[in-house]
Amino acid sequence: CQAGSLVPVILVRVQVRQPSLLKKNGNKNIHMELKEEFITFLKDYNIVALAVAFVMGVASTALVNSLVKDIFMPLITLLLPSETWAEATFTVGDATIRYGAFLAELLNFLILAFIIFIIIRKLLRLSKTK
Repeated sequence: CQAGSLVPVILVRVQVRQPSLLKKNGNKNIHMELKEEFITFLKDYNIVALAVAFVMGVASTALVNSLVKDIFMPLITLLLPSETWAEATFTVGDATIRYGAFLAELLNFLILAFIIFIIIRKLLRLSKTK
């Protein structure tokens, strides 16, 4: 809008009545039904288990990162000539290839994938026995 121009503003108040929200179903109102439906949703889709799995995944990732960084990398660094593992590089022309950082991330991934494989394998065996 430019200064000096008048723009008409129309305010419309829309009121939508939803009788289902206002009526009672026996002794319970719709808010109780919504709460029960939400709790059923949480149970049916295992939302709490999913949240716990997410937190455990984050924690296990930190644990695996520490395992790789603090235990495996110092051992592997002994094999490399006087470089720290994260700084292991080689150059091709003007490009510097940081293969140490890539291999560290690859090792993190492989260890984490192996741990997840072991856990899922154990869970599948338990579910077959039931």
